[in-house]
Amino acid sequence: MPEDDLQGIVDELAERLQRSVAIDDPGIRLLAASRHFGDEDPVRVTSVLNRSVDSGLVDDILAQGIAQWTRPGNVVVAVDDALPRLCAPVRCNALLLGYLWLIDTERSLGPAEIDLAEDAAARAGVVLYRRLVLHERSKARHEAILRELVSSDHSARVQAIDDLRAEQLFPDRHLRFRVLAVQPHGDDPAASAALESAVEEGLRATDDVHLMAANRTRAWVLLAERSARPIDAVTSRIVARFRSLTRSDARIVIGVGTAVGGLDLVVESYRQAVLAARAALLVPTLGDVARWGSLGPYEVLLMLPVEHLVPAAEVPALAALERHDPHGVLMASLEAFFDNAGDVRRTADQLCVHRATLYHRLKRIEEHTGCRLDRGDDRLTLHLGLKLRALVAAYRTRS
Repeated sequence: MPEDDLQGIVDELAERLQRSVAIDDPGIRLLAASRHFGDEDPVRVTSVLNRSVDSGLVDDILAQGIAQWTRPGNVVVAVDDALPRLCAPVRCNALLLGYLWLIDTERSLGPAEIDLAEDAAARAGVVLYRRLVLHERSKARHEAILRELVSSDHSARVQAIDDLRAEQLFPDRHLRFRVLAVQPHGDDPAASAALESAVEEGLRATDDVHLMAANRTRAWVLLAERSARPIDAVTSRIVARFRSLTRSDARIVIGVGTAVGGLDLVVESYRQAVLAARAALLVPTLGDVARWGSLGPYEVLLMLPVEHLVPAAEVPALAALERHDPHGVLMASLEAFFDNAGDVRRTADQLCVHRATLYHRLKRIEEHTGCRLDRGDDRLTLHLGLKLRALVAAYRTRS
């Protein structure tokens, strides 16, 4: 048997015990499974067909504490028609790498058979640890290449493209490339720890070639798309997985860059994705997933460095309005008026006031600002000023 043959370990144990055997990763996703011996149940069949089981069932299984086990033990699967199981943790150097499963219908496994399962789990641990080491080395190299691919140094980007082509990671010349930037809100350690796991789970929703670079504060993904398919399945899965791993009020945002036609243009999609993620963090009304091309004025405003945003937000007309508006009523009315494209009826309905009241407020706004709301330049100045003030306030809150 080859040293890295996980399937061989599973098949050998299954034939010796005449029972079906499976090995999952720590997230209860199938890695290898033997043939069945008439002892399969609906959970095992689903796992083999889909390479995973329902997330709620995963939570129930993990809640039994198997991630802390160092010896085999019995697990009850709380699903109709599910059979009892023996779970042998797969470890190497004390690192949990997965679980070996034996269906034990009548709890009839004896000490000798359990020892065989434990020995198989130990051998599987060596295989998976070797794979992990190789994966981490490859991942570190790919992360280094990705960082060079979006570097401000043109020569570094050219070298990164050559490196990617040399490794033949993207052999299809008809691919489109898109970048996703993912970032948790705040600095909660639990959120940071869940970030990479959530992104990896989301990427299982696509069969497109992808590479990821991540640290504890943010991650970004390069997707090589074979066709112009929506990526909603990926983004929604990332968000759902992140929420399942963190407290209920934790938030993650995803910025989506536009698709580009070549590796030399990935840097543009990357910049767009990073700015879109920043917009989602600063402007919650944009939602958890912000797509470049759908951000309105924020696509322009967020290109300004923070040190330029602050003075740009100091619009004299708005400062004058603020001095005469201690409760913020006029400021809120003006923003609603602009956001509703100057539609008085819709704005009044949103503010729950009579249109005459709104007209009176708009008149006062003109008096205090010295601007005319029927003049395009004045409206543009005030509207951009409001957006800039909101961005600056959001930056200050985050810092």
